[in-house]
Amino acid sequence: MGDMLTAIVLIDADAAKVPEVATAIADLRGVSEVYSVTGDVDLIAVVRVREHEALADVIADKVGKVDGVVRTQTYIAFRTYSQHDLETAFALGLED
Repeated sequence: MGDMLTAIVLIDADAAKVPEVATAIADLRGVSEVYSVTGDVDLIAVVRVREHEALADVIADKVGKVDGVVRTQTYIAFRTYSQHDLETAFALGLED
């Protein structure tokens, strides 16, 4: 299936439109999930695409233009560490 690029997008939204903004973003191609969160931002979206150029297409051209989005901050993931990967890493050198 090939490698995917992952970006985590922190989203400030118009307080009166948070649920609608979240739904609109979740419906965008390339967005795998959207979380409503506590803290300094209103939403966090996870974007997964195959090419760097597609990150701009999804984040700047689509997410950033959803009605009610005030501001975004994007973090591009270098590596993914899943629970499975951590178990394997911690088990190195250990005998069963």
